[in-house]
Amino acid sequence: MNEALQDLLDLLDLEQVERDIFRGTSRPSLVERVFGGQVAAQALVAAGRTVPEDRTPHSLHSYFLRPGDPGAPIVYTVDRIRDGYSFTTRRVVAVQHGKAIFHLSASFQRAEEGLEHQEPMPAAPDPLTLPTAEELLPRYAHLFGDPVVSRRMLEARAAVDVRYVDAPPYGTIGEPREPRSQVWFRTNGKLDGEQDRPLLHICLATYVSDMTLLDSVLLAHGRGGWAVGDVVGASLDHAMWFHRPFRADEWLLYDQESPTTAGGRGLAKGRIFTADGRLAVSVIQEGLVRVPRGRE
Repeated sequence: MNEALQDLLDLLDLEQVERDIFRGTSRPSLVERVFGGQVAAQALVAAGRTVPEDRTPHSLHSYFLRPGDPGAPIVYTVDRIRDGYSFTTRRVVAVQHGKAIFHLSASFQRAEEGLEHQEPMPAAPDPLTLPTAEELLPRYAHLFGDPVVSRRMLEARAAVDVRYVDAPPYGTIGEPREPRSQVWFRTNGKLDGEQDRPLLHICLATYVSDMTLLDSVLLAHGRGGWAVGDVVGASLDHAMWFHRPFRADEWLLYDQESPTTAGGRGLAKGRIFTADGRLAVSVIQEGLVRVPRGRE
C-alpha cells in the first residue's frame, strides 16, 4: 500500500467525539475548498459507525450546501432516524464554522436474496492498456502553468489509480463531443485486515464517484474544464445506489453520461461495473456549470 492510499484511509478514519458526533480533517485540493467526494465519504463513514456491521448502505442522497474549508475540521452529527428489522436509516449533517456545509441521508440493509436482472456492461478496453494519471499529466501541464497545481493533480490521483478510456477534457475548447466518458479505477494498493470491510470499500467508491462524473457535461459543450477556468462548477447534489458487493481495490469501470444541461446546471449519470460485468453501483449528480463572462 502506498503512502497516499494510507493517507486517504486515515482521512476516512474519523475521530469519535461523542456517541453520534464525529470529526474529520481534509487534504489539499486543486481548489480552495474541500473535495466533495471526501465530505460524502466521511459522512457515510460517520453514518456507518452507528449501524450494525451486518448492514451495508444500499443508497445515499446528499446535498452540498456550502464550500468546505480545507484548513478547518469538519464535524459530522448523525441522527438515528430509524432502526428496523431489515433497514436502518441515518441522517448526517456536516458542520464547519457553525454552519452546515453538507447533508446526507443513507439507508442500510441486511443482506437478502431476491430477483435479479441488470443492464449489460458496456464495452471498454483493458485498464492496463490505458495511460496512468502520471503519464497523462505532461499532456496538460502547460494548461495549468503553476507547477504546484500540476503536482497537486498528481497527488489527488496518487491514492486511487484512475485510467481514462479517452483523454479527459482539459483544454479541449470548441469541440463538442458525445456527452459520455469512461474511467477505470481502483485503489493503489490492496485492503486487508481491519481495512478490508464492506463499508470501507463502499466509502472509497463514494469518494471516487465525485472525481470525474461531471466530465461528461463538459464534453457535450467542448468546454476545457474547471481547472483551466473555462467553466465555474461545483457539485450540488449526489445520489448513489449500491446494488451488489464489490471491492474498491479491484478494477471498476465507471461509465458516465450527461442527459441534459440547463439553467446553469448539468446532470450526469454513472454506472459502476466490476471487471467481470456485474452492475455494482448507480450514481446521479447535478452540478453547477457556469461559463464565466468573456469565455462564452
